[in-house]
Amino acid sequence: MANKIMDPIGKLMGLRYKSHPWHGVEIGDKSPECVTCFIEMVSTDTVKYEVDKTSGYLTINRPQKYSNVVPALYGFLPQTYSGKSVAEFCMEKSGKKGIKGDGDPIDVCVLTEKTITHGDILVQAIPIGGFRMIDGNESDDKIICVLRNDAVYGDYKDITDCPELVIDRLKHYFLTYKDLPGQEIKVEITHTFGVKEAHEIIKRSGDDYRKRFENLELLLREV
Repeated sequence: MANKIMDPIGKLMGLRYKSHPWHGVEIGDKSPECVTCFIEMVSTDTVKYEVDKTSGYLTINRPQKYSNVVPALYGFLPQTYSGKSVAEFCMEKSGKKGIKGDGDPIDVCVLTEKTITHGDILVQAIPIGGFRMIDGNESDDKIICVLRNDAVYGDYKDITDCPELVIDRLKHYFLTYKDLPGQEIKVEITHTFGVKEAHEIIKRSGDDYRKRFENLELLLREV
């Protein structure tokens, strides 16, 4: 999706100011086959980093209370939004009712054999599938990608190319990273899906984003 919001304003402002990673970065004109991902966390992080939606800066959401760490690069897809269309697709595929979007950009896990030492970076990645996660009554899909041109994972085209152990590790992380003693967390993964569903979610989340922020371009023009 072309970034009309930040063109030409963003090109001028970007010379002096950092673009907002959700609104000011383009997902890429080759989406959904190849996407730009903003990475918040890497596998060595012992705290959960998360972008502050207002400022765009990376903040500490919470320390990781246990030894589990995310087994991939983790972040989100710019200019996406989990809204009505994404929730409808979740209900269609899961058979569940009363699901709504979680109001966040779509989460992404990027597989690579390289050691990336920190987040707050942009990477180009190829979606190969994902898994449908439902947090309470909210759709919280996780798109799984491979780093473009990665020496080990770069040739993967679909989730079926990925070793089952890798997928199991990702599932285990997201099913347990919110665990707290004495609290019941209602998180479930209904199923794993392939590249076609991943593409559909990316497209729908782009539509949801444009509907949710349809007035953003107009507001920026009035600044």
